[in-house]
Amino acid sequence: MSLFALGINHNTAPVAIRERVSFGPERVIGALRDLVSSARLDEAVILSTCNRTELYCGGHGDQADGAVDWFQAYHQLGREEIRPYLYTFDTQPTVRHVLRVASGLDSMVLGEPQILGQVKDAYRTAQTAGTVGKLLGRLFQHTFSVAKQVRTDTAIGTSPVSVAFAAVRLAQQIFDDMAKQTALLVGAGETIELTARHLHEIHTGRLIVANRTLANAQRLAGEFDGFAIDLSDIPAHLAEADIIITSTASEEPVLRRASVEAAIRARKHKPVLMVDVAVPRDIEPAVGELDDVYLYTVDDLEEVIEENRRSRRQAAEQAEEIIDTEVSHFMGWLRAQEAVSTICAYRDSAMAVRDEVVEKAQRMIARGDDPEEVVRFLANTLTNKLIHEPCSQMRQAGSQGRYEVLDVAREFFGLKSKRDDSA
Repeated sequence: MSLFALGINHNTAPVAIRERVSFGPERVIGALRDLVSSARLDEAVILSTCNRTELYCGGHGDQADGAVDWFQAYHQLGREEIRPYLYTFDTQPTVRHVLRVASGLDSMVLGEPQILGQVKDAYRTAQTAGTVGKLLGRLFQHTFSVAKQVRTDTAIGTSPVSVAFAAVRLAQQIFDDMAKQTALLVGAGETIELTARHLHEIHTGRLIVANRTLANAQRLAGEFDGFAIDLSDIPAHLAEADIIITSTASEEPVLRRASVEAAIRARKHKPVLMVDVAVPRDIEPAVGELDDVYLYTVDDLEEVIEENRRSRRQAAEQAEEIIDTEVSHFMGWLRAQEAVSTICAYRDSAMAVRDEVVEKAQRMIARGDDPEEVVRFLANTLTNKLIHEPCSQMRQAGSQGRYEVLDVAREFFGLKSKRDDSA
């Protein structure tokens, strides 16, 4: 049994690369089944967020190369296009990596809480796809437990800081009076919900929520005294927005240069802040070339959230200590699984000997032999048969001077050591 992981994230690849290898929610189940089949894996989980796309895999032997080949082929990328940004981990580093990811230690915003929910969603999707077995099942359950412990036992999650919070903090730095601003939020997922909450808490003047499903936009807008619109209605309201924050799962931009350019003219070139935290990007990159538009992507939030990193580093050090311990615990469980086949084979052999001797004893009783003699025969024969092979191997090890084998035998059978005998 072995584990490995591969992927890219915000530390290794820019958003222009990350958006090319993301998996939309509707594609993940099919991709998982194709991955397991094509790379001949036993198990797989795909985690795809705005900051990372990662494959967690379980199997036998070295199958990482096959998974990498599948990853490139699936996204129609050449080796030179993706390999410079790709990382791979074998078993123990994979365990450490997924614990750090779920605990928020590998996030752009150190300690951000949304990633744990995203990891849980990825695991549930893999369960639905039928690509989770004993190994990844145990790993991810262990991961969820450790992430909870990190958040409970350290202060890493005490501040309300996330990518959404960083986007709102950026808006506060640009606009002096948020009560006079109108914010257009595109999407209705967790990031947009957090953004709406933060904007509401700082008394932003007006909130407009746009979503492909109007009912979802209405639900979110109603919670924060906002106004809901359909995606198709965005052009009619674009000129009203001083702040535009987008986070959808669309594979194509939802805001194009032409529509934004028209809105800027309608605003008489009043500046607008646009923050695109989606991967693939929601806002066409050419929009950033327009005068009076200040366009930021998730990568641009790095400087905004550096203050958050500094405040959480001490808590992160405590979290790393927890993870060190829990990696060791999981690896202990994993190593124990390697002994299972040996234990089963030994047990099966002993059971076969037992059945053979019991059958002989039953025949003796059936022909009228003295029960006391049958019991003695059963005990002696069973004992001799069970200890014959171990004794033979220990005798051979002693004659060959392989005394370490004898030490192991004493440990296995719970015998006193020679030092104990001589004490």
